[in-house]
Parts: sequence; C-alpha cells; structure tokens
Amino acid sequence: MQRKFLIELRNVKKVYPLGKTEVMALKGVDFTIKEGEFVAVVGPSGSGKTTLLNIMGLLDHPTEGNMFFEERDVTNIKDTLATKIRRKRIGFIFQTFNLIPVLNASENVEIPLIMKRLSRKERREKIERIMDEVGLSDVINHKPDELSGGERQRVAIARALVSHPDIVFADEPTANLDTETGFQIIALMQKLNKIEGVTLVFSTHDERIVKMAKRKIILTDGKITYDSENSTEK
Repeated sequence: MQRKFLIELRNVKKVYPLGKTEVMALKGVDFTIKEGEFVAVVGPSGSGKTTLLNIMGLLDHPTEGNMFFEERDVTNIKDTLATKIRRKRIGFIFQTFNLIPVLNASENVEIPLIMKRLSRKERREKIERIMDEVGLSDVINHKPDELSGGERQRVAIARALVSHPDIVFADEPTANLDTETGFQIIALMQKLNKIEGVTLVFSTHDERIVKMAKRKIILTDGKITYDSENSTEK
C-alpha cells in the first residue's frame, strides 16, 4: 500500500529581521515527508535546520511559499488551530530535554495526556507502556536531576510519543549526549519508528548518527542541496 504524504513544502522561504537588515533562513525549500519515514536533516549551525523543523511543526509560519499537512494548506492557519493540530498530531523532542524539574519522569511524560483530558486510568496505562518501551520502568518516580543525560532524553522521547502522534520532530536530540549514548538514543528512535509506526524527522550535524536514518536531507545556507530519496545533489 502506498504511503500517504504527511508534510509537503512548496518553495518555502523564511526571513527574519535583524536590525535594519534581514536574514533569509530558508531560501525556497521543496520536499515531502511520507507517513512512516525516518528522516535526518543535516547541516552546519546556521543552515536553517531548526527553522525548517519549526515550520513543519507549526511553531512558525513561512514568509513565502506554502506548507501542507495531509494535503491541507496550513501556511497561515491561526495559532489556536495550529496548537490543536500540534496537540493531537505532532510530538517534539528538544536537545535541552525541556523537562519540568519539580515533576518526576512519569509526571513529565503525563503532560500531553492531561492536555488531551484522558482519564487517570488511561493515562497510567499509556505511561507504563511507553516507559517500558524506552527502558525507564525502574526510574518513573525519579526527578530530572536524578537521571543521567541519556535517561532524560528517553523521558523526552516518551513524552513526545505517549499520545501517539503522527509525526515527531527532534531538534539535535543527541547534541548534549556523549557519542555512545547518542547512538543508543537514535537506535531507540529507530525501534519505536518500527513499533509505533510514527514518522520521525530529526536535525543533526553528526554524520555518524545520520547513517542510522532511512533518509538523509542536506540543508546548506537555507537550501536543500541533497536528498537521498531521489539522490539529487546541487
């Protein structure tokens, strides 16, 4: 069965004002992401990776061009509707983990479920399942400062996946981890991609980790210069 398109970008540009000048972070980006893909967006700092993920994740709007989510044009949708789509369909994993210090691992993972107004029993079942899948069943009551960097990132992954989103964006998810732990985190994401069937898109500049992804996109100075899906290089 042919996989459907989740994300499509058409000539997307993004300009940020900088004093009396402007910085063009994206310079006309075109590509699609299909359901179930595991995509690595690669490029040096300042290449536009975070901007690209923010636009695809409906955290930001393009200055020009169009973005489609399941064939629906969401380029200029209102923030309230964007929030609703993110809550139901999109997950995020950040390099700084973004965990709440006063909450334990289980409570941090529970946050998206509370926002969906699930019953306590439903929340407990989902949390126990995802914490087991990411290998954290024995630290569910630990607070972030009692966890290692790798464990904190696993909590962030569990939080992103617990509500079963259609697509998860990870911005430099291994940047604050040592190489071995980074490999373990990406391997975990690969495993969850297969088990959960969730689409994963992550940005990184670590080529050793990129090799583990199914598809590689190189972003250079705001433009896609390589996409392994069609093996085009500019």
